[in-house]
Amino acid sequence: MNRTLLLFLFCAFSIAVYSQQTLIKGSVKDALSFNPLEDVTVTIEETNQYVLTNVLGEFVFHEDVPLGEQVLRISKTGYLTNRYPIVVNEGETVNILDMILEINTAYSADLFTITLSDDELNDDFSGADNISGLLASSLDVFQRTAAFEFSSSFFRMRGLDSNNSSILINGIEMNKTYNGRPQWSNWGGINDVLRNQELSLGLTPSSYTFGGVLGSTNINVRASEARPGGRITYSSSNRSYTNRLMATYASGLLKNNWAYTVSLGRRWGNEGYQDATLYSANSFFASVEKKISDRHSLNVAAIYTPNRRGKSSPNTQEIYDLKDIRYNEYWGWQDGEQRNSRIKEINEPVVMLNHYWDLNSKTTLNTNVAYQFGKMGNSRLDYNGTDLVDGFPQGGGANPSPAYYQKLPSYYERNFPNDLQYAYMALKDFQNDGQINWNAMYEANIANAQNGGNAIYALYEDRVDDSQLTLNSILTREINDHVILNAGVNYKALKSENFAHVLDLLGASTYLDVDGFATEIDEAQNDLLNTNRIVSEGDKFKYHYNIFANELSGYAQAQLTYNKVDFYISGSFKSAQYQREGIYQNGGFPDTSLGKGEKLNFIGFGGKGGFTYKLSGKHVFNINTGYISRPPSIQNTFSNARENHNVVPNISEEKIISTDGSYIFRSSIVKAKLTGYYTKITDASEISFFFADGVGGDNAVFVQEILQGIDKKHIGAELGIEAQVTPTIKLKGAAAIGQFTYDNNPNLYLSTEPDDESVAAGFVDGFKDFGHSNLKNYRLSSGPQNAYSIGFEYRDPDFWWVGATANFFANTYIDVSPLTRSSNFSTDFDGNVFLDYDEKLAKVLLKQERFDDYMVVNLVGGKSWKIGEYYVGLFASVNNLLDEVYKTGGFEQGRNANYRELRDDKALNTPVFGPKYWYGRGTTYFLNLNFRF
Repeated sequence: MNRTLLLFLFCAFSIAVYSQQTLIKGSVKDALSFNPLEDVTVTIEETNQYVLTNVLGEFVFHEDVPLGEQVLRISKTGYLTNRYPIVVNEGETVNILDMILEINTAYSADLFTITLSDDELNDDFSGADNISGLLASSLDVFQRTAAFEFSSSFFRMRGLDSNNSSILINGIEMNKTYNGRPQWSNWGGINDVLRNQELSLGLTPSSYTFGGVLGSTNINVRASEARPGGRITYSSSNRSYTNRLMATYASGLLKNNWAYTVSLGRRWGNEGYQDATLYSANSFFASVEKKISDRHSLNVAAIYTPNRRGKSSPNTQEIYDLKDIRYNEYWGWQDGEQRNSRIKEINEPVVMLNHYWDLNSKTTLNTNVAYQFGKMGNSRLDYNGTDLVDGFPQGGGANPSPAYYQKLPSYYERNFPNDLQYAYMALKDFQNDGQINWNAMYEANIANAQNGGNAIYALYEDRVDDSQLTLNSILTREINDHVILNAGVNYKALKSENFAHVLDLLGASTYLDVDGFATEIDEAQNDLLNTNRIVSEGDKFKYHYNIFANELSGYAQAQLTYNKVDFYISGSFKSAQYQREGIYQNGGFPDTSLGKGEKLNFIGFGGKGGFTYKLSGKHVFNINTGYISRPPSIQNTFSNARENHNVVPNISEEKIISTDGSYIFRSSIVKAKLTGYYTKITDASEISFFFADGVGGDNAVFVQEILQGIDKKHIGAELGIEAQVTPTIKLKGAAAIGQFTYDNNPNLYLSTEPDDESVAAGFVDGFKDFGHSNLKNYRLSSGPQNAYSIGFEYRDPDFWWVGATANFFANTYIDVSPLTRSSNFSTDFDGNVFLDYDEKLAKVLLKQERFDDYMVVNLVGGKSWKIGEYYVGLFASVNNLLDEVYKTGGFEQGRNANYRELRDDKALNTPVFGPKYWYGRGTTYFLNLNFRF
C-alpha cells in the first residue's frame, strides 16, 4: 500500500513538474509552397541557444529557456532571414506554428542561371560527365562550391558518375535508361521554372525515390506552386552560347482553382569558347493545374527543348602546341562560313500528367504518367568505297580529318627521320590551315558522280529515336508527429530505334552501303538482305536495330524524427529486361545479328539506413550506410549492339557499398560541415571502341574492348565552412580530398569482325580473352581528386554584392588503356614474351600520367533594384580571371597495344599516338540581366 502511494505521488509530482516546464516550440514552412522546411536554424536572439528543424519543419527548445520578451530568428541558406517576437512565461509553452521563410531571389536566382547543363555536362565524353548533383547548388557551401567553382575543371562529386544520382521532375525519374545518366539538355533553357526543388544528398532519404549513392533531386513544376508573376531575362556569354533570352509567367492559384505557368527561351551563338562550336536551342514549357477539390488536383506539364550544338575535339599535345587550346579539328570553311562536321542534335519532348490525392490529413498519393519521344543525332563524316570491284569496295577517300596522324609532323619524323622536309611541310600545312577541306570533298564527289560513280564522302548521323512510357505512384503517410512512411512503385517501357542516317552526300546523289574495311566479300555487306545497296540522302544505312527495355522498381522507407535523434531505413527493388532486335543482317555476324535476340533479365536490391544525433543546436552528427545491387545499363550490356546480339561475358548486376559520416556545426557566425565517405563498386562493366596496333604481335584490328568485373574504390572527405564575420562580409572555404582507384584486376576481352586480320591476331570467331588487365591501384580518371576553394562575399545593404574565390586543383590523372596493361603488352604472336622486353622500361612506359596542379580565380557580382512593384537584377561573373592554361582530363590512345609499339612511339620527342587531352577554358564571362514583375 505504501509503495503504491509512493509511486502515485512520484508520478503526480513528475507530471506537475513537466506541466510547469517552460518550452518554446513551433514549425517553419516555405512561404510559397507551404511545405515544411528541414534544417532551418532557429535562434533565440542574444543567447547561445539554437536548434534545427526536423523533416516536418518542427523544432523545440526545452532547456534553460529565457523568460520575458524574446525574438526568434529563423534562417536557412537561400532564404530571407525572418524574426518573430514572442513572450515566454515561466511554466508555460510557447507554440508558434507555421512561421514562414521566403526564397532569397537576390541571393540564389541569378546564380542558378549559370547552369552548366548547356556546357560541359552536355558533352559526349565520359570525362565531361562531371557534376552529378549540379542542381543541388542551393544547399550548403560545399555543394555550391562544387557546382559553381569546381565544375569547369570536370570535377565529379566523390569521383562518381551522374548515374549514381536521380533527377526527377514532378516525381518522374528523368535518368536515361540507356546509360542511367540525366540528359540535361532535355530541360535546358527553362531555368525559371526549375527553382522549386527538393534535394537529398548522398544516401539521405527522399520522399520520392530510393535514389543513388549521390542522392536525388525532385524538381517541382506544379503550376499552383510556382512563384506568381513574370520574369524576362537576357544573358550574354562566351562559354557555350553567346546570347540567351527567357520569358516566364506563372499565374498562381486563381479564384476558379486553375493555375498555369508558361516559359519560353532561346539560346544561340555561332561560336563558343572552342572554335566553330555553334549553339542553337529553343525552349518551351507549359504547366496547367486544376484543383478539382480539397483532396484532388490534376497537373499537365509539357517540356520541349530542341537544341543543336557543334562539338569540339580532344587533341594530342602535338596539336595543341601547333595551334592552341581553342583548336577544334571538326570544322572547316565552306562558302565563307564555318561548318562543323560533328553536330549533336537533341529533340526529345516530354509530356506528363500528375494526380495529387490527399486521402486524408495524414496521407497523400501522387500518381504520374509521362511519355517521352523524339530523336538524338550525332553527325560525322564517312569515306567508304565508292564502287565494287570483284565484290569488294574500291575507291574510298582519304581520312578527311585535318588532325589525322598521317598528316602531322610526328608521323614524318618517325617514318622519314633522315629527311625532315616532309615533317616541316606537314607542320606548315597544319599551322596555316589545319581544318576540314569541304570544297575538296565536294569536288571529289562531283567528279566521281560525273564518271558514273557514287559519293566518296558523305555526312551522316548516328541516330537514336526513343519512345518511353513511365508510370509511377508515390505514397506518403504521416503515422504520427515522429514517423513518416514513404513508398513508391515505378514502371518504364522503352523502345529505342538505332540507325545511321544519310544527311548530305556533298554534291553527289548516291552512296554505296558496304563496309569499306572488310577483307571478305560477304563481310563487306552491312545488310545481307540488301546486298550492295545504294542509298541517298535521308536513307537509313550501315546499321539498324531496336532495343526494348522494361523496368519495374519499388521502394519503401520509414523516417523517424525525435528531439535528439532522427533515423531512417529504406529498401528498394528493381527488375530490368533488355532485348535487341536486329533489322539488318550484318555480313560479319550473319547468325547473331538479325531478328530478336535473347531476353536478358536482371534483378537488383537496395537497402540503406542512417541516423542523426543532435547533441545541441550547434553540434549535429550524422551517419548513413547503404548497399545497392543494380542492373547494368544497356550501354554496358551489349558488346557491339550495332552489329550483333552479343552480350558482355559473365554480365551481372553491379554492386555498391557506401557509407558516410558528417559533423555539422552551426552558430550565429560560423556554419561548417565535415564529411568522410567510403564507396566500393564491384562487378561493373565498360565497353570502348578503337583501332589497335600490335594485337597478337604486329596485327592491327578495329576492336570492341570489354572490361568486365571491375571493382572501384572511392574514399575521401569533404569540408565546407562559411563565417559571417560582419553583417556584410562572409568568408567561405571548401575542400574535397579523395582517392579514387581501381580496386582489382578486371577481366579483359576484345571483340571484332571474324576476318583474316582478326584470325591472324588470334581471335576465334571474332573474340579473344586476354585474361586480366592489371589495373589495381591505378587512379580513376574522374577529374581532380583534390580540390580546394577559398573566397569571400560582400553584400551591401543597398542591394549590391561582389565575391571572389581562388580554387586549387590537384591529383588529376589520365584515363589509362586497359589493353596495354594486359598480357598482350608483353607477348608476341606466339604467346611468348618479347625477346627484347625490359621490365624496368615497361614500368616507366606504363606509369600513369598525372597532370600539373593549377589555380583558377573567379569573380562574381550583382546588383538589384526595386522600381515600384518591379524588380531588376544584374549579375556578372568572370571565370579563370588569370587565364590559367590547364588540362582537365584525357585518355591514352589504344593504338600502341604492345611493348614494342609503345616503346618506339614514346621514344620520339612527339609521339604519333600520344594521349588526347581536354583543356579548361581561358578567361570567360557570363552576364545576366533580368526584369521581374
